[in-house]
Order: sequence, then C-alpha cells, then structure tokens
Amino acid sequence: MSESNLYPGLNLGSGHGEAHEQAETTVFGFWVFVMSDLIIFGILFASYASYLDPIGLAGGPGPSDLFDIRSVAIQTAFLLLGGVAYGGVSLAVKYDHPRGKIIVWLLICAALGAGFLFFEIKDFITQAGKGGVPQASGWLSSYWTLVGLHGVHVFSGILWILAMIAQVISRGVDDVVKVRLSMLGVFWHFLDLVWIAIFSFVFLVPLS
Repeated sequence: MSESNLYPGLNLGSGHGEAHEQAETTVFGFWVFVMSDLIIFGILFASYASYLDPIGLAGGPGPSDLFDIRSVAIQTAFLLLGGVAYGGVSLAVKYDHPRGKIIVWLLICAALGAGFLFFEIKDFITQAGKGGVPQASGWLSSYWTLVGLHGVHVFSGILWILAMIAQVISRGVDDVVKVRLSMLGVFWHFLDLVWIAIFSFVFLVPLS
C-alpha cells in the first residue's frame, strides 16, 4: 500500500515496518465494526428520547429526582482524562518508548476507567434506592439500558487494557501488539465520544 493511499490517523509511521501497513487494514476494519456499535447506541438514544415525556415517566421519578450532576461531571472528567492518557500510549508506541512507559500509561487509563465505573455504579445504587429502577417506567428502562450498556463497554475496555498489559510484558512491543494497541485506542476514544453524547443529551437536556 503506497503512502498516498494510507488513512490519516490510522497508521503508525513508516519507521514501524510491517506494523505500519497492517494497522491500515486491520484498524480501519475495526473502526468500521465500531461504527456498527454506534448504530446500536443510536437506536437506544432514540428510544430514550421517545420516553422522555410524562407518559414515558409513568408517574415515577424523573431526571430532576434522580440525577446528581456533580457526580456525572466527575465521571465525565475521569473518562475524558482516560482518553487523554491513551494519547500517551499511542505516542509511546509511535516513538518507540520503553515498554515500561507504555504499561504506565495503560495502567493510568485502566485506573481512570475504574474511577468512572465506581461513580456510575454508585449513582445507579442511589437511584435504585429512590425508586429509580428499570421496571418503574419506560423512561427508566431506556435510561438504564443506554447508560448501562456504555458502562459495560467501559468495563470491557478495562479488561482489554489489562490483557494488553500482559501481552506487552510477555511479548514486548512487536508488530502484533502495536496493531492491537491501535485497535484498543479506537475503542477507548469511541467510548469518550458516546459518553459526551450521553452527558449532553441524557443528563444536561432534561435538567435545562
């Protein structure tokens, strides 16, 4: 594949040899797969919007009764900082930094993701204690499904990060690991984009 046909942002740089071209096809294919995941989130956003009315609330607790915007802001900070931290992973791989530095950045990403999940689960428990359980209304069912699915994705991302740390330790930063870390980067940043939409549409709009 010639340099002129490379997808911007999906390559590692010509200094990475075969991994440079492998990343083009493999990471682009994974990006297309992630876009199919985006369709699922789009359907859930539409479902949430359709229930955000008095009928959908069904007399149960609503956004003003359940949402703690301060906690949501903390979750947002954790997740977005995790995205910035993954930039450190990408730069460390691209510029052949020692594997120890890559592992440190990956651990930071995992810790920030875990912090996000801690506050999200805490909010779910608090909301359930106020009667905001999924079966209470159509709106709550759509809310738990949309936000909960994103949380499951974050948990999966943390497991993937831990798996990549194990691979970096056992294999070093070879071509296969470089491509896999690039794929993980696409997934991790995708979670940031979805959360920005959730933060704006799910949490801010109903309270405005």
